[in-house]
Amino acid sequence: MMCGNTVNKSAKGEGMYTEYLEHFKEQITENGHLVGVAVGSGMTTKYAIMGGSDMIMALSSGKYRSMGLSSMAGFMSYANSNDLVMEFACKELLKQAGEIPVFFGYNATDPTKRMYEYIQEIKSLGFAGINNYPTVGMIDGKFREALEEAGLSYRQEVEAIRFAHYCRMLTVAFVFTPEQARDMADAGADIICAHFGLTYGGYLGPKKALTLEKARQTAEEIFESADSVNPNVVKMIYGGPIKTPADAQYMYQGSGCEGFIGGSIFERIPVEKAILEATQSFKENSPVVPNSELENIMFSNPGHYNYVDFIKEYINESYMTDIKLSELAKMAHLSTSYLSTLFKRDIGCSFQEYLIKIRIGKARELIHDGIPLVMVAQLVGYKDYAQFSKMYKKHTGFSPRIDSQNTKQTQDPKKGTNTRH
Repeated sequence: MMCGNTVNKSAKGEGMYTEYLEHFKEQITENGHLVGVAVGSGMTTKYAIMGGSDMIMALSSGKYRSMGLSSMAGFMSYANSNDLVMEFACKELLKQAGEIPVFFGYNATDPTKRMYEYIQEIKSLGFAGINNYPTVGMIDGKFREALEEAGLSYRQEVEAIRFAHYCRMLTVAFVFTPEQARDMADAGADIICAHFGLTYGGYLGPKKALTLEKARQTAEEIFESADSVNPNVVKMIYGGPIKTPADAQYMYQGSGCEGFIGGSIFERIPVEKAILEATQSFKENSPVVPNSELENIMFSNPGHYNYVDFIKEYINESYMTDIKLSELAKMAHLSTSYLSTLFKRDIGCSFQEYLIKIRIGKARELIHDGIPLVMVAQLVGYKDYAQFSKMYKKHTGFSPRIDSQNTKQTQDPKKGTNTRH
């Protein structure tokens, strides 16, 4: 089977593998993180790449999303996952992707495919690598026990990643526990991606998800485990409560995370919103004018998490100002206590704690850019430098001055450093 104009990619072999990894590292150094988009159509691929995506993930759930179904359909017996991915990825994705690496979502427990032969076929058709999807890691309880008893286990996914690495293919490993992270890192996975389940939000998304705080704690444990095997492995996150740039930034701070892979957040939720609003505007024969700033920013589902999304985005854009939850509650026509409860339930920390973490994260970026400390404090919303310094040390373990000195020493190792606080 021939796919698109991919023969040259395959022929480059080892060279392309090395080039892709070097590109990933360069992007992490320059931009701070990578972005991967899980797609179900050539159109999504085209515009994801135009937007700057570093990699394309060809997953069966992407195709189901384009059919108007939940991503969960990728775990149902509606079709053979490998055959489905092979068909739409060859027809639509590889041609659009050009030199951007495309990862084949390989179902390692598929009894109709000879693993080693099939992975080599995937490589010969021009796919840059594989990803273990659908993954047994998403399943628990009695069904998981039954799968294990039938010989359909996560171990097969580890073996697939190991063989693909042996074939000098790129590998993205979805992991759910520190133990799985160690196994995948030992198998040679290039990217360890902490998977937090289906993406929360929109009309087809799940109604429950981990809090951001819990997700970050889980990511830290997973990445620490992976680093114990291979400190150079690229560390990324996927799904769950992460559905805005503000969420991703929150996850990046202090977790060791180097990138984000998303499916629904790039493909399903924006399409739901765009088609709904466009159709409504034509039906009403008049422009749709939001009633408030809140309506202009919010979307997701009708429900409480719209307000939480609004707060997160507002904080991310206005962290340098004097933000009060009471004012946001008034804007949303809610009581302050009710909005506070919703926020803590979804995020896992209070409004004030979240605001401080965002401010300190922004402050660290400015300090590392060489901005004077007094100015940094003002730029992130602190009029009192002493208060800024106190909060900075509380959340990072060292004062702004020490962080600044350490940054300068790293940039110019010949200079000494003053270690007094």
